[in-house]
Amino acid sequence: MIETNTDLQPHNTLAISARAAFFARIQTLDELREALSFAKEKGLPILPLGGGSNIVLTGDFPGLAIQVSLRGLSLTSNGRGGYIEAAAGEGWHQLVMTAVERGIGGLENLALIPGKVGAAPIQNIGAYGVELCDCFVGLQAMEISSGELHTFSASDCEFAYRDSVFKGRLRDQYIITQVSLRLSDNWQPRVSYPALQQLIVSSQWDINDLTPEQVASAIIDIRNSKLPLPEKIPNAGSFFKNPVVAADIYHNLKSTHPDLVAYASGDGWKLAAGWLIDRAGWRGKRYEAVGVHHQQALVLVNPGRGRGDEVTRLAEAIASDVQDKFGVTLEPEPRYYP
Repeated sequence: MIETNTDLQPHNTLAISARAAFFARIQTLDELREALSFAKEKGLPILPLGGGSNIVLTGDFPGLAIQVSLRGLSLTSNGRGGYIEAAAGEGWHQLVMTAVERGIGGLENLALIPGKVGAAPIQNIGAYGVELCDCFVGLQAMEISSGELHTFSASDCEFAYRDSVFKGRLRDQYIITQVSLRLSDNWQPRVSYPALQQLIVSSQWDINDLTPEQVASAIIDIRNSKLPLPEKIPNAGSFFKNPVVAADIYHNLKSTHPDLVAYASGDGWKLAAGWLIDRAGWRGKRYEAVGVHHQQALVLVNPGRGRGDEVTRLAEAIASDVQDKFGVTLEPEPRYYP
C-alpha cells in the first residue's frame, strides 16, 4: 500500500522531521517490485530505508521512500564456524547476537551497530578492527530500473574503508534484499584496540581463552559508555569517517600533537576523527537545536529535534574548523537526502 505525505521522523535515528511525497513498507520481493514499478511510472526518485541510522534528511523527499522490512534469518553451524543468510530487514545487532549466542565468532566486534542488515554492505560497516568484508560471501539485490534480482560476490561489491560499489558507480541503482556471511571455524578474538584490552583485563578474563560472547559483552559495554542510544538522544552514530593520511602528514601532526590518536593503515595512517573534533573544541557544543555529544565528539546529536539543514551546517562548521586547525579533511559517513 502506497501512503502519501508521510512524516519520516519515526524512520530516521536523527529524528529529523521531513515528509516523503510517497511511502511504502515492503515485506516481500513482489511488494518491492510493485513499489518500484509505481515509482517508475510516476518518474519518482527512490529513498530506501532500513533503520534510518545512516541518513540525514535535509528536507522533504519528493519521491517514494521504501521501508525495506524483508525478514528471514538462517544460521548453519559447523562447530565454531557457520554460514548466515539474512534478509535486508533483519536488525544487524540481532544478527550478531544470534551468532554469538550460538558460540560462533567473527561478528562480535560489530555488536550494537545500529541499522538493518541491508545497509551493512553499502557502508562496509566496521568497528574495533573488524569490517563486514572480513566475513562477507555475497548479496542479492533488486535492480531499481528493472525489478530484476542480481547476485553480487565480495569482489563485485568493491569494498573499501566505509565504502562499496553501491556508494560509487552503482549508487541508486539497486536495493539490497539479502546478505550471506561465512564465519570461520578457526576463530581468533580480535582485541587489539586499547579500550577493548583494558576492559578485558579489568573483567579478569584470560585474553588467551576468550569467547565470542565475552568479546561482544566488552564491545557493548564500551559502546554504551560513550555512544548515546538513538531512542534516548537522536543521533546517527559516528558522523565522520576516520581520515587516512600520508605518513609525512601523520608525523608532522604527531610532532606538534604527541597525544594524537592514530593507527597504521596500509601505506598511511588512520586518524581518529573524534580526537580531531574534540581537540578542535567541539565536544559538548550546542549549535541551534543540534549539537555534539558531550562524551563522544564523533557523534552529532539532535536533542532539540532540529531540521536536517541544522545538522549539515554543524557538520560543515566542524569539518571547516578541523581543516583550519589540522589540515585534515573530514568526510561525513551518513548520506544526505534529498
